[in-house]
Amino acid sequence: MANRHTWPMPSPGKLCLVTGATGYIGGRLVPELLAAGYRVRVLSRHPDRLRDVAWFDEVEVVRGDAGEPDQVREALGGVDVAYYLLHSLQLGEGFEEVERNLARLFATIARDEKVGRIVYLGGLTPACPPEQLSPHLRSRAEVGEILRAGGVPTAELRAAVIIGSGSASFEMLRYLTERLPAMVTPRWVHNRIQPIAIRDVLRYLVGCAELPPDVNRTFDIGGRDVLTYQQMMQRYAAVAGLRRRVIAPVPVLSPTLSAHWVGFVTPVPASIAKPLVESLRNEVVCGENDIQRYIAPPASGLLTFERAVALALVRVRDANVVTRWSSASVPGAPAEPLPHDPEWAGGSLYTDDRRRVVDAPPDALWSVIEGIGGNNGWYSFPLAWEVRGVLDRLVGGVGLRRGRRNARYLRVGETVDFWRVEEREENALLRLRAEMKMPGLAWLELRVELDDQGRTVYHQRAIYHPHGLPGHAYWWSVAPFHGVVFESMLVNIAAAAERLALGREWASDAAVASDLEYHMGDALLT
Repeated sequence: MANRHTWPMPSPGKLCLVTGATGYIGGRLVPELLAAGYRVRVLSRHPDRLRDVAWFDEVEVVRGDAGEPDQVREALGGVDVAYYLLHSLQLGEGFEEVERNLARLFATIARDEKVGRIVYLGGLTPACPPEQLSPHLRSRAEVGEILRAGGVPTAELRAAVIIGSGSASFEMLRYLTERLPAMVTPRWVHNRIQPIAIRDVLRYLVGCAELPPDVNRTFDIGGRDVLTYQQMMQRYAAVAGLRRRVIAPVPVLSPTLSAHWVGFVTPVPASIAKPLVESLRNEVVCGENDIQRYIAPPASGLLTFERAVALALVRVRDANVVTRWSSASVPGAPAEPLPHDPEWAGGSLYTDDRRRVVDAPPDALWSVIEGIGGNNGWYSFPLAWEVRGVLDRLVGGVGLRRGRRNARYLRVGETVDFWRVEEREENALLRLRAEMKMPGLAWLELRVELDDQGRTVYHQRAIYHPHGLPGHAYWWSVAPFHGVVFESMLVNIAAAAERLALGREWASDAAVASDLEYHMGDALLT
């Protein structure tokens, strides 16, 4: 067993099939496999949902349904390692039979196609009779049993709560903690859980591709910490910079009522919240740690809960991509959202998005955009901006007094009143990050675009990420004024660009006329 105490080296050219590539785990596993040197094929019913991911052109895509034998056979042909990541939290009545049939079909065809190994990610289950498990945990355990008995060596990894932006369990934790400074909760908040960071889950999944052929078993996987759900909320609050939460557990909230409560408080759909809540009624702590006999943890050890949360929040903190958290598709950053994550993943994000066609060339519009702020003002409701500046000064902020360094040009890092230039793309984009005092993070994006008809379009977006309940309250308190402030800003910037373009045309025409008059006079004199 000595050779099993090191990180397995990938076999060059080994082909891995990833099912569920548009799901939370699958979408993050593919780039990790590619980075490790494997060839990757994905099976997807909707390949078009993958076109925005960075790795799309590096994989073989098979369009198909996991319930269609011919399509599954096409996907499994010539595969060395098959990752079975098919599971839905939203299947209704009869979902257990559906999942049972899918697993049987996959296992049978994998055996017929002589696949070398199946790797399956299931749920961590406590040592109790099956009838005491939630329906989804019970179904996951049964799927694992079917795959292990199918004739292909199968490694079933069992995990509890996975910490990473986009994970349904993590998003539920995020929204509950951020939106409720005080809450009445079900009794299950006292149950112990062993969460694990998405980075550590992916490390184990990739490592399973090189397990010895005689390994056909389950492995419990978990992170460093064993915590109650209540402790997880408090530690999340500490990492996110929120005040300690007031949590009062009560015995009267059933799983169904709890799911409706979660669905009301958070954007996580009740159909997803219910199975998650039902799974939390049991303590889920690793009963063994045998996986490390085969796949060694990183030299620094598995991530702590706090570090995993910090990585999941890094995109919000850095704010390098603020279009929508799930627009970030960054290789090596599995804790961050991906384009195919659900709309509710990645935390709350409010936007005010407006566009207007401008009768001016792009460079004229850019000149107006780059000259914004300072003595040129903000092209809308000056009194509102002045009042906001005064209020900011009263609470210790920078206000509007900083102005700008140059009246015409900006550089990344410079200040513009109570904004800072975060990104600048010549004739294309100016992104400003707010430095005024507020319970959240805010940006203002000003873009120059062209539509399908080649016309200049001014695209303006205000983006706000709230910090706790005060952050949400702040947004809704100022939202009624957005129609006045941002719409007039849109109209006036477009009008200024059109006036600038018209002035350039007049100046050009005047110069031509003057030049013509000069030459005509010269001709008459001669």
